[in-house]
Amino acid sequence: MTFSYDGARYHGWQIQPNGDSVQARLQEALSLLLRSGISVTGAGRTDAGVHARMMVAHFDIDKELDGRQLAYKLNKLLPQDISVDSIRRVADDFHARFSATSRMYRYYIHTRKNPFLRNTSFELHYPLDFNAMNDAAKVLMEYDDFGAFCKSHADVKTTLCQVMAAGWHQTSPTTWYFEIRANRFLRNMVRAVVGTLVDVGRGRITLDGFRKIIEEKMRTNAGESMPAHALFLEDITY
Repeated sequence: MTFSYDGARYHGWQIQPNGDSVQARLQEALSLLLRSGISVTGAGRTDAGVHARMMVAHFDIDKELDGRQLAYKLNKLLPQDISVDSIRRVADDFHARFSATSRMYRYYIHTRKNPFLRNTSFELHYPLDFNAMNDAAKVLMEYDDFGAFCKSHADVKTTLCQVMAAGWHQTSPTTWYFEIRANRFLRNMVRAVVGTLVDVGRGRITLDGFRKIIEEKMRTNAGESMPAHALFLEDITY
């Protein structure tokens, strides 16, 4: 199942004991339509407030389904901020999370007040050196341990990731996005990377300082995490 969602009012993808989640909404709707308890496994976990332009999940059921018709019914039942694009049969050994080879995120910023971007982009007003930020972004591909950008006390077995691409892209005189692709991401990693790159752009951290932050693997040495509302999961490859 491929789908998208506006994460503004959700406590992330994963089911939470005391908050609404995208996973919970999908499972409830599928279970109702299929008249069976359905468990949905996603390709990853987006944090509270983070959006997904493309997300993938799988579920197991022991009968044939009309994917097109099920997607239509789901979209009628789901809230307006979750949209199912397609549902199709896959190989029995397919796994939405473990079969994925890469994920790609984008973080959006704008440098002039814009009422139409306030919910999907972060407004910044200080000067930024994007050339320096891109030089630092390239450094990410030289390392594989990103403990410096992992949320403190996160329940992860390893902080190793393979970053395949990273860089800033300008889309207008006042709008930019940071794009990063990797085989996996740590909790809060992209927002911490962006916050640290912004410090590079403001002249607060040098290129050597950026390397040192990665090498020391201490979250307290990196920049602040950027707000969630400007982060999108954009693509997943298999």
